[in-house]
Amino acid sequence: MIDILIVEDNKELGTLLCDFLRAENYTVSVVETGEKALSLYETYGARLLVLDVMLPGIDGFAVCAKIREQSNTPILFVSAKTGKDDKLNGLILGADDYIEKPYDIDIMIAKINGIFKRRYHQEEITDDIIRLDLINKTAYIREKKTDMTSKEFELLVLLMENKGKVMNKEYLFRTVWGSDSFSEPQTLTVHIKWLRQKIEDDPKNPQKILTVWGVGYRYV
Repeated sequence: MIDILIVEDNKELGTLLCDFLRAENYTVSVVETGEKALSLYETYGARLLVLDVMLPGIDGFAVCAKIREQSNTPILFVSAKTGKDDKLNGLILGADDYIEKPYDIDIMIAKINGIFKRRYHQEEITDDIIRLDLINKTAYIREKKTDMTSKEFELLVLLMENKGKVMNKEYLFRTVWGSDSFSEPQTLTVHIKWLRQKIEDDPKNPQKILTVWGVGYRYV
């Protein structure tokens, strides 16, 4: 998974921001259209999108809406469209912020660093019975340590980070195993089964990891 996906049809601006972010030790990819953004996101995933609104083909609003169907990945809109209605639309669609062009590069970097610190430097994820220690990669069920493989742990983290959202099978597989993995997609189904055996009171009647037929899974 890459850290930041920049979707910007202004090559000079996209390259400039990319260079600054790489200097901050982020892995960054830049694309110029919404179609390329969705394709790359589906293949590799991203921890943050910096998304222009006015793009050739499908616009940034449509890209945001599509991603929000399956993930709560942080999204920053960056646009010369500064009207109140545009800002509201972006925020209603699920963006985390809406930044006007031209922007100060130092402020942009600070906002991005802030998102990563709040979102990805957590020490643990919890719900009513599960606690995931992200520092030591350890899972606790009702405060009892539960052994999990690295992939089981990564998969449960991804599901819990997106609690309540339907997660597409292909997205889950590519994010956890990688697009170049030699594993088969059926591996995901097997790992879901193993997770249910570890966290569900009745694995055959799951209440935590629900199957959404024809689409994927939802953690509740």
